[in-house]
Amino acid sequence: MGILAVMYFVFGLVSWVNAILIPYFKIALELTHFQSYFVTFAFYIAYFVMAIPSGLLLNRTGYKKGIMYGFIFLSLGALIFVPAALMRQYAVFLAGLYCLGTGLAILQTAANPYVTIVGPIDSAAQRMSVMGIFNKSAGIIAPLLFAAVVFKSTDDSTFALLEAGTLSETEKNIILQELIRRVIMPYSILAALLLLTGIGIRYSVLPEIEEKEDEPKEENNTLYVVNPSKKSLLDYPYLIFGAIAIFLHVGTQVVAIDTIINYAGSMGIGLLDAKFFPSYTLICTIIGYLLGILLIPRFVSQKTALQFCTALGLLLSLGVVLANHTVSLFGHTANISIWFLASIGFPNALIYAGIWPLSIHNLGKLTKTGSSLLIMGLSGNAILPLIYGAIGDHYGLRAGYWVLIPCFIYLVWFAFHGHTINYWKREKRIQNEKIDNRKGQGYLSHSHSGRCLYSL
Repeated sequence: MGILAVMYFVFGLVSWVNAILIPYFKIALELTHFQSYFVTFAFYIAYFVMAIPSGLLLNRTGYKKGIMYGFIFLSLGALIFVPAALMRQYAVFLAGLYCLGTGLAILQTAANPYVTIVGPIDSAAQRMSVMGIFNKSAGIIAPLLFAAVVFKSTDDSTFALLEAGTLSETEKNIILQELIRRVIMPYSILAALLLLTGIGIRYSVLPEIEEKEDEPKEENNTLYVVNPSKKSLLDYPYLIFGAIAIFLHVGTQVVAIDTIINYAGSMGIGLLDAKFFPSYTLICTIIGYLLGILLIPRFVSQKTALQFCTALGLLLSLGVVLANHTVSLFGHTANISIWFLASIGFPNALIYAGIWPLSIHNLGKLTKTGSSLLIMGLSGNAILPLIYGAIGDHYGLRAGYWVLIPCFIYLVWFAFHGHTINYWKREKRIQNEKIDNRKGQGYLSHSHSGRCLYSL
């Protein structure tokens, strides 16, 4: 668990720095809101494209070698930032972000099922919460660390000059070139650290975990036999619904974090002050994780926690788009809607942790590829910010947050009903017909308690 915690901390450093990369690239590369959100698109679309290959890679190499390859991709992605900065080319930066996303796709395909199956399934959300604390702690640090290394105290006046448009083209290009090249040193150091971390984990004491074949299970003195007719991932509706839930959930999470700096800017808050808002969101997330660790499963089941958090997320997202009152908090004077947006981090903490175990239970040998399907759902991080950016450019940044509402409505449905669906409608009818036929033929089996069951 300690080694896994290090991995989740690295995930946070690499991914949540996007929250400040978006406004940074918007200024330094002269982008629109829509164009700037290609940072998240390039980064997270790799999860969709590379998730299944990642699962196949892990099946071939095992977890530990696969983890090392994931860190190699991360290191390469960070290194690509060097020529991208020298050329001041957004497309090359996006290539580096895609490579970083590929590395994380491999690592999360390995790490998430590791955390889920390393202990009892009914406390998986608790373990995911522990990992989430390390991930989001890194997320709090990442934008602040980036700002400390890259930005200068005089940058507010520099940004004002750029926005005023009074500089000549030559003067503007000199300033922008100097600004974008500030990423060269930190990302070179990051590339070296990522490579060393991957090699270290490859030769660490982290054990290999092999999933067991599906076996009969006994619950409440009743013997249940896993249906052998389920041969592919598509035979598990709750897994498909879970992948959609992951897609929408992570999209809401990244919208709440990666857009909040620009939203603060629309209220007149400068970039050097707005940089704190992603940290506020992630602090709310950590509070959610801590409550999850304390309460799950001793006092609250992970399913109940998921139901509560999805409902709360829906209410808070309504607050983002409907509330309209100016407040002063933590030294910031802004519309209260931005604090509703930051507060979404609290319910989002346990939504991911709740969806994952409910989606991959009883997959047996399909666990790795099932996990790959859920990792593909992380591409929601790529799509939803673009939708938000397109709406924001045309109707205003606040109007873009309407994208959160249908997402949370689906998540509420999955939490209360979707995860319980074990058969598609037609498949369920066929299974019922088989049961009826077996009844007529008298094919019965008995558990040791004497309770009568039909064997499928």
